Amino acid sequence: MNIAVTGANGLVGSRIIELLKSKHSFIPFSSKDLDITQKDIVQQVLDATEFDLLLHLAAYTNVDGAETEKEKAHTINVEGTRNLLEQVEKAGKKMIYISTDFVFDGRIPPFDEMSTPNPVGYYGQTKYEAEQIVKDKAMIVRISYPYGYPSDKKPDFVQRLRQLLELNKPITMISDSAMTPTFIDDIALGLEYLATHYKPEIYHLVGTKSYTPFEVGTIIAKHYELPGSLIMPTTYKEYMKGKAERPQYSIIMTSKNIFTPMKTFEEGLALLDS
Repeated sequence: MNIAVTGANGLVGSRIIELLKSKHSFIPFSSKDLDITQKDIVQQVLDATEFDLLLHLAAYTNVDGAETEKEKAHTINVEGTRNLLEQVEKAGKKMIYISTDFVFDGRIPPFDEMSTPNPVGYYGQTKYEAEQIVKDKAMIVRISYPYGYPSDKKPDFVQRLRQLLELNKPITMISDSAMTPTFIDDIALGLEYLATHYKPEIYHLVGTKSYTPFEVGTIIAKHYELPGSLIMPTTYKEYMKGKAERPQYSIIMTSKNIFTPMKTFEEGLALLDS
């Protein structure tokens, strides 16, 4: 299969290509190669590209920044997605749109594919608005807190926390909220299955267990034998002062993924050192 990828230089996109390049041909697009906000450029580039499926990973992902750069976030996440879908449909090809657990409000978990989105921040609003554009026309795949095999240029949250702990810097992490870390290799394998069993439906490719951020930090410290005493608990309310609102209990799960086993955070971490 010829798979065109937007956001190909990102943490998730680069690993997907690395892991699956022996099975599929990838056409990677960075923002320099393809400005998805420019409709004429999208048309020109995709018209000149031989692809079977477009994997759309490119996005404005700065959750706090989206509150002050609303126009930029909307242009990239919503208009960019609209531009891509229009050209994919004209070409009679398929598209997978990568979305996020931030489309949910995090108030009454858990959230599966049948749950109704209700984003609490502008980043989540733009991702959900894009979902509404592509719904029933493309596949929507939601992921959550991806980690694994980061590069120096694209660190994941595990590497960022590890670096802080190695520098003996104290870290405050929330003890009354939840997140669902997801191993990137599991996302890649799940996407491969979905690409070859394509249906324009909603799927969640997420880890099998949710944790408080404080628990995640403690697990990272223990795994790398770093001082867990540097990690101090705080409340969601206290931590969010001055920040964009995020879903407090982002316990996202799946009722449809019966094709790719997804790892717990501990299982994924163990594989990073094997």
